[in-house]
Amino acid sequence: MTGRRRDTTTEQGRGAPRAPAVAALDLGQSKVACFIMKPEGVRHADRTIRVAGASHVQSRGVRGGAIVNMDEAAQAIGHAVERAERAAGTPVSGVVVTTAIGQMASHRVQARVSLGAHPITDGDLARAIGMALAQIRLPNRRPIHVLPIAWSVDGARGVHDPRSMRGGSLGLDLLVVSMSEGSFGALSHCLELAHLDLQGVAAAPVVSSLAALEEDEMELGAVCIDMGGGSTSAAVWGGRSLLHIESLNVGGDHVTADIARGLSTSKVGAERLKTLHGSAMASANEDREMLEAPPRGEDASAGPVIVPRAMLKTVIAPRVEETLELLRDRLKHAGVGLEPGAGLVLTGGASQLNGVRELAVRVFDRPVRLGRPQRAPHLADAASGPAFCSASGVLLRAAYGPREAVSARKLMSRQITAADAPKVHRGGMVARAAGWLRDNL
Repeated sequence: MTGRRRDTTTEQGRGAPRAPAVAALDLGQSKVACFIMKPEGVRHADRTIRVAGASHVQSRGVRGGAIVNMDEAAQAIGHAVERAERAAGTPVSGVVVTTAIGQMASHRVQARVSLGAHPITDGDLARAIGMALAQIRLPNRRPIHVLPIAWSVDGARGVHDPRSMRGGSLGLDLLVVSMSEGSFGALSHCLELAHLDLQGVAAAPVVSSLAALEEDEMELGAVCIDMGGGSTSAAVWGGRSLLHIESLNVGGDHVTADIARGLSTSKVGAERLKTLHGSAMASANEDREMLEAPPRGEDASAGPVIVPRAMLKTVIAPRVEETLELLRDRLKHAGVGLEPGAGLVLTGGASQLNGVRELAVRVFDRPVRLGRPQRAPHLADAASGPAFCSASGVLLRAAYGPREAVSARKLMSRQITAADAPKVHRGGMVARAAGWLRDNL
């Protein structure tokens, strides 16, 4: 258990009320990072943000795409948030969590509603969103994003804003991103142990995209691949809309484990070898360069493990290549067509391994670049690399959208099911959908 305690200044009425800070918590298998943004950190003139406090600590209690030790995970979360609070000079009571745990998946649904003689209004659009939501069947899964992809009027697609248009029918493609209900419950309980409110959950590849992709890339088509310690996930974009996400429970920590097994060294020694000398592509003179690593176990008389650098590459490259190929095949099987010339952007800590970009070019046969938080120019060097795109993306999403068709609070309160359909027409979800329309179209 952590020593954090909720801040009660506002609850007890001390001090003038003010807009709360926004806190993003990146929960992964390798690290836990926390970024805090104060209201004055939103720079509308150039659509950038200023992070008031940032921190990251080694993750604990997360393994295999799930929280496996509540107390350890809560302690790591508490430490990361406390450090960020000290740096920002402001307390936070809740966080929006970005993560890739919980077997993230996306689901597309379509809806079509009849129109009257009047021009299309917000009410018509909200009605289409409600009908699409009523079709969702996600047993044992929790929706965390609900995003319109495209509108059509009388079958004519590519309509960005159908309001004021006339026609006989209005069509909608809707994307729903979900995670396992069990993982959502475990995450909620873990935040309670850390004395924090869970204000929302964001899929890591989705918010990493918001931080790393350019507007043109979202419009013309791109794939953001988030390579974390315990997972590798991807978000596919086109026409300024999120089209699909895919997730694998394989990441940088699996490469570390392969090195430890293959070279008979400890996991700490394997991580050090990977970070300092590892590469997924061959380099000059690596056959003659020898590397040292600590032996496994506690035998003080055992000497260090000495291996040629070339051997390190033969362990790393197959695992990275296999992961990228599996992700490529999953995307192809999902039927997500990419425009010719659409590129890849790599984010996440594992993407910084030497040779990963070049290997991705070979596997996907597309241009590839490393992504960094594009619109958080004041981040310190230690928190401005590809590993921190998801935390930055949560803050950018809070400041500039895209807004969801249904609010995060609604998604967290319970699953969306067919039972919600009557509420759609009584105004419950229609009101939330109308709010999305006002902010986004």
